[in-house]
Amino acid sequence: MIRLGAVFLPQWAPERLRPVAEAADQAGLDELWLWEDCFWESGIATASAALAWTSRLKVGVGLLPVPLRNVAITAMEVATLHRLFPGRVQVGIGHGVQDWMAQVGAKVDSPVTLLREYLDALKALLRGETVTTHGRYVHLDAVALVWPPAEAPIFVGAVGPRTLRLSGSDADGTILTGGTTPTRTREARQLIGADDKPAVVYLHAATGPDAGVRLEAERVRWGYESLDDVAVFGDAATVAAGVRRWADAGATTVVLQPTPDDPDPEGFMRFVAQDVKPLL
Repeated sequence: MIRLGAVFLPQWAPERLRPVAEAADQAGLDELWLWEDCFWESGIATASAALAWTSRLKVGVGLLPVPLRNVAITAMEVATLHRLFPGRVQVGIGHGVQDWMAQVGAKVDSPVTLLREYLDALKALLRGETVTTHGRYVHLDAVALVWPPAEAPIFVGAVGPRTLRLSGSDADGTILTGGTTPTRTREARQLIGADDKPAVVYLHAATGPDAGVRLEAERVRWGYESLDDVAVFGDAATVAAGVRRWADAGATTVVLQPTPDDPDPEGFMRFVAQDVKPLL
């Protein structure tokens, strides 16, 4: 069965998180996803707060940019979240936006090499291993977590073929960005090559009388040629039909991405959980 989520956008002020997370939890939403976008909001701080304010909601961070973070710090934070909130945490890592990485002096010559080294080290640390590695970018000398989690699946955000193959071979799941069409989702699934692993897809979505106008502004902002195959908008039945297209293409979780100017983020969470989800 397809899982359904929604994004708490970093364009919304941090103080909006609690009422939105509580609305999502109370409405029965499967998953709430958060972004660590420079220079908006932290992924780990918001995830910890959202998990503490809710009781059943799964919270995903998609994604943490690896050039920005030492792998040992990420391992400590991910392990802590999983021990505090077992079974409710999903964390993804990825290259990050290269312009942002350059702004903070963290851009690397080979993002794929960094991601591969980082993913290998992170997963080993989370398994409780003592890790010594001296790669091109990742250097650890007998590092081990004192409090490793029982389990901690790591997702990888991927667009290009090399990263998709890396995700399929080494990660526990893949995150596909908003703007990924159903056709591209099928192609990504083939490159991932692991049918038993989850694939999370962000999908632009809006509801309400001005949904089309707000999504048109998103189309311009993201540079899409059209909204066809990158967005869904309208009533619950229309949105559910759109979600099924991405599910049929291989997505195991579809995360509806609202517009930054959505007039009622709490209402959007309730719409996704109570109106759209029952139709899937």
